[in-house]
Amino acid sequence: MADTQPPNQPPTDIQPEEDDKGPSKSALKKAAKAAEKAAKAAEKAAKAEQAAQAKAEAEVDFSVDFYGPLPLNQSQSRPRRPRDDLTTLSSRIGETVLLRVRVQTSRAQAKMVFLNLRQKTDTVQAVLIASAGKVSKQMIKWTADLADESIVLVEGTAEKTSEPIKRASISDVEVHISKIHLISGLDTRLPFSVEDANRPDTEADTSEVQYNRVLLETRLNNRVVDLRTQTNQAVFKLQGAIGDLFREYLSSHGFLEIHSPKLQGAATESGASVFKVSYFKGAAFLAQSPQLAKQMAIAADFERVYEIGPVFRAEDSNTHRHLTEFIGLDLEMAIEEHYHEVMETLDGMLKAIFAGLRDKYKKEIQVIQKQFPAEDFKWREGPEGTLRLTFKEAVEILVEDGVPREDLDDFSTENEKRLGRLIKAKYDTDYYIIDKFPMALRPFYTMPDPEDPTLSNSYDFFMRGEEILSGAQRIHDPNLLCEKMKSKGVDPESMKPYVDAFRMACPPHGGGGIGLERVLMLFLKLNNIRRASLFPRDPKRLEP
Repeated sequence: MADTQPPNQPPTDIQPEEDDKGPSKSALKKAAKAAEKAAKAAEKAAKAEQAAQAKAEAEVDFSVDFYGPLPLNQSQSRPRRPRDDLTTLSSRIGETVLLRVRVQTSRAQAKMVFLNLRQKTDTVQAVLIASAGKVSKQMIKWTADLADESIVLVEGTAEKTSEPIKRASISDVEVHISKIHLISGLDTRLPFSVEDANRPDTEADTSEVQYNRVLLETRLNNRVVDLRTQTNQAVFKLQGAIGDLFREYLSSHGFLEIHSPKLQGAATESGASVFKVSYFKGAAFLAQSPQLAKQMAIAADFERVYEIGPVFRAEDSNTHRHLTEFIGLDLEMAIEEHYHEVMETLDGMLKAIFAGLRDKYKKEIQVIQKQFPAEDFKWREGPEGTLRLTFKEAVEILVEDGVPREDLDDFSTENEKRLGRLIKAKYDTDYYIIDKFPMALRPFYTMPDPEDPTLSNSYDFFMRGEEILSGAQRIHDPNLLCEKMKSKGVDPESMKPYVDAFRMACPPHGGGGIGLERVLMLFLKLNNIRRASLFPRDPKRLEP
């Protein structure tokens, strides 16, 4: 039977209309919650938009033009902006300066960066401080990330410091950076820090703080970095000064600078100590000294000559004072009456060099002594003059100190140094001359003593107990020269052009040769000649 709706009843799928009382409490509560939720969402969205806008504004680098790498310098422009030197900063307080410097060290601290900037022997502290509208956080971070030894262009203000800055050589000034740009960065890792390389060995040994000790071999293998130290900048300034003072003295005493060849057809003294090189279809030798050329220049009436140039010695000597290539300071001069005229000229020249270094380069010597502490070099300057001893007198000093006489036919390095200590204790001088060496110890061109043919008119000069100059009167008579050559095993025909120079008449003459690096090493007491050579050459080193 089919279902039917009772009469007068509304269909079941039709809802009754709401009464006139309005929405229920439940509906109102739901609507309120929905409105509250929408308001919170709108507020959150507004805050997010504000934060995004603030972040975007914060990420806008308002210092972008004040820092960063410069384009590769290909000489594309020349603004002619003068650059400043660190040495002038103390007189530039309150002024804007522009500096090309290396970053020696850097240290970030809160919203600032401290830099130690270096030029040659000088360093200065610089600081970059974050400030609104001037120095952004991006600029601070970029500067803090600069590698040590980077080359930068810094613009800033030189400011007087309230107290001395101990870590900088210029202690009374600080540079407040406004702009900093990278000129040249590092493309490899540093083998050691320049700051470590600049420390004295004693500091590495005794300091409570453990520093890295940079060994000499490591330094020489990475010489370019090693040469950047303040010590080495000062050492090689003095090396250049020695050459200048040598020239200055001799030029003012009537000497002419010459330039002799370094390729020779025969050995100067003996074939055992020369480098033989191929020369087209034959062979040549690298010059041991300009000895032959100097003497031939005297025969050519040049009267007084000097030269600064390389000298080559093929001696397998791996000592603290030997190199296979060094710079020779050589002179030769005509004699009027006695070879002591030459010895006195050499003495005056060396004392002029010593005085010039002491008087003109005090700052550099002080820089070097921080790493290589030493007593100042001493020599006699008064009327008593330079201490002069004969070879025989020097032997007696050593014998009196207990050295067996039979060990003193020649001076070993050990006995040389011992004699130097004895002379310093007795005469208070680091510089002296020994005259009248045995003829057997000298080369074939040395003039014999007129009264004792076993002795020679020759001399050596010493600094701190080590020989730095060897010289003599030369033989200008061709017959005596040939006789002495044969006695030393040298065939006069093998050096015919040299001998012929004396056959055409040559005045009496003498001279000497000085090792530049030895003078520098011993004046400063560097203890190893390799420290006084830019890129040293010895039996085990041909690079860098």
